[in-house]
Amino acid sequence: MSEPVRPGRPAWKEVRAILDAEEFFPSRKLGQNFLLDENMVQRIALDTQLGPEDFALEIGTGCGFLTSHLAALDAEILSIEIDRRLLKVATLLLDGWSNVRLVRADVLAGKHQLEPELEALLPKDRDWHAVGNLPYSVASPLMVVLARLVSPPKSMTALVQAEVAERVAARPGGASWGPISARLQIQYEAQLVRRVPPQLFWPRPNVESAVLRLDRREEQPTRESLVRFDALVSLLFQSRRKALVGVLAKATQDREGVRTLLEELELDPDLRAGALSPAQLMAMASSALWSKTS
Repeated sequence: MSEPVRPGRPAWKEVRAILDAEEFFPSRKLGQNFLLDENMVQRIALDTQLGPEDFALEIGTGCGFLTSHLAALDAEILSIEIDRRLLKVATLLLDGWSNVRLVRADVLAGKHQLEPELEALLPKDRDWHAVGNLPYSVASPLMVVLARLVSPPKSMTALVQAEVAERVAARPGGASWGPISARLQIQYEAQLVRRVPPQLFWPRPNVESAVLRLDRREEQPTRESLVRFDALVSLLFQSRRKALVGVLAKATQDREGVRTLLEELELDPDLRAGALSPAQLMAMASSALWSKTS
């Protein structure tokens, strides 16, 4: 049997004509900035490292530009788009790709919850991957929501605001290190893969973008320990300029217990939250003292 003829991407002017006919104009609220550079789109698809045995959730189909490159890797693609007009365009562009399923949905049911109907479509008995051009306003909370699923993605490859990528991939003690860094790096290895200049988008954003890749660590914390970890991270980074001993003593009402814990963990009581690694934070969150408090 001969291989199916795979459709090519139409010229941008043809796509723009369809968008104009739909009376579409990009929404700043929804973070609708479309990457038009074909070479960069292909590089990002290759950054996902997807293959024929893989399942990928694409968040934000847009016009289907990245989707078609992902489909060409022969992975099974579930692509989500909230805007019905864009979904109409993507359906036309992706006609002929049997390994792509398009669904109109909002990926989040709330700031801290994946849409239940979407979660039900994700594999339960195999690894899966997440990829997408993520709206700047929801990129950070969305990645944490995905990481905290019962079966989190094996990898996430996201085109995000460069500042977000820098914070996620930051190292302890640096200026960009913060709660989002700790929350994701406790489960994933983070890498800023490449930067994407604003002139490659329509409309042109006011900030630089970057491709962020997250690879799930072999050993994963339990869900119970992650709950305690997240509570500790929230507490410490809300008072990130204050010494650990004071912040923890106020939360636990046990200054001596805190001093003993910090001594056991070989941590200076005068350290600030920004100096702690994910492993150190998890060791603290797993202590009997914090477990009793949280």
